[in-house]
Amino acid sequence: MTDIQVVSTHCVCHIEGVCQSHKDRIELTPWELQFLLIHPIQKGLLFHKPPPSSMIVNVIEHLKQSLSSTLNIFYPLAGRFVKVQNEDNTTHFFVNCTNAGVEFVHAVADGVTVSDILDPIYVPEIICSFFLQNGTLNYDGISKPLLAIQVTEFVDGFFIGCTLNHSIADGTILWKFFNTWSEISRTGCGGGDNPISQIPPIFERQQYFNVRRDLEDWVQFPVLPRVTDLVLHAGDSLATGSSPRFNVYGNDFGWGRPLAVRSGNGNKSGGKITVFEGEEEGSIQFEVSLSAETLQALKDDADFMATVSTG
Repeated sequence: MTDIQVVSTHCVCHIEGVCQSHKDRIELTPWELQFLLIHPIQKGLLFHKPPPSSMIVNVIEHLKQSLSSTLNIFYPLAGRFVKVQNEDNTTHFFVNCTNAGVEFVHAVADGVTVSDILDPIYVPEIICSFFLQNGTLNYDGISKPLLAIQVTEFVDGFFIGCTLNHSIADGTILWKFFNTWSEISRTGCGGGDNPISQIPPIFERQQYFNVRRDLEDWVQFPVLPRVTDLVLHAGDSLATGSSPRFNVYGNDFGWGRPLAVRSGNGNKSGGKITVFEGEEEGSIQFEVSLSAETLQALKDDADFMATVSTG
């Protein structure tokens, strides 16, 4: 496997003074706490290299500057987790929004081309080296950045890999962050309010529940789902992640639309299917994590292959 050479490492912060009116501390909810013992989200985009007039050094500097502006909006991502031991022997976590910064790495994959990433049916092993914090858990946000970006340069392209702590954000936030960053990079401004969407129609059906009693019972004897049991010890299961509704291929940083989207190794288990919007309008892209034998059986199934395209 090609070695990845790190060219530079930087700590990118939001602009001081811009976020003074924002919260300094954000408590993690019970829903968010359950993700502490799984891996961060790892998603990235593949691009053609900018034209020769845009030197890669200038591209890297531009991405850092636009990232700093984006963090003015997504300021909690520049913070760190704090763990507090309570007197009653319980523990709680919160995000300390002190602008500790985001890790930003510029790396080079010598000899790697865009076709090396796009052409294979199986996702190349080198993909995992395009992401930072491999093998870490969201709990490690106590000491590690909640957001880590690696820009890996190829012979004829580059890859922007984003590692985002799953206890502070989900896929919706990740792609909203990507959308905002790319807009700021391309136009110099962005992050405006989204148009107000209409509430979907309600289909009338009368049902009554003793909501208060159910909630009181849950508070006395809470049953918390264990995400780790599903993600890390899945066994013979089938799970889906991400969504075809996320705007993936609209992320133009100023040098054209992405060629492809890829995931890192975080939270991968047998039976995990990651869903993205397709490159062509109306299409859907699947990234499937299955055993080699199962994938080969699917490949040998003529009826199945007639309904899908690979790449």
